[in-house]
Amino acid sequence: MMIRIQQHDFDMTTELAQLRAGSPQVGAIVSFVGTVRDINDGSPVSQMELEHYPGMTEKSIDAILVQAQARWPIADALVIHRIGPLLPTDQIVLVAVAAAHRGEAFAACEFIMDYLKTQAPFWKKEQTPDGARWVDARVVDDMALDKWAARP
Repeated sequence: MMIRIQQHDFDMTTELAQLRAGSPQVGAIVSFVGTVRDINDGSPVSQMELEHYPGMTEKSIDAILVQAQARWPIADALVIHRIGPLLPTDQIVLVAVAAAHRGEAFAACEFIMDYLKTQAPFWKKEQTPDGARWVDARVVDDMALDKWAARP
């Protein structure tokens, strides 16, 4: 399991190749890439800045990966999350899961992303025509966790 918090961009092709390398039992890799949108809550966004709590953030993400590994037989997982100033279309996050079968990989990837959105200590500030604003937690993200509470 690999966790990286970084300012610089990532190359998804390279990252997925490294996740797959040397693992002949892997039959599926599922990935998710989140990007910066140019609009949020009806307002144009010219820039987003992401902050985190060093040490605590990695520990939180590690706990999420441990939970995913306990639920599904995954071979490996990768979370890369960017911090600092980002522009629309920039990549923010990569979540990738390797498993023997696609079902486990899809479920684990979605689980990790759902928990990452709500449980990892990241803060987003957007620049809009009306000035800077902090992004509040979204109810829909919290609701996404409910489906996992009902599953073993």
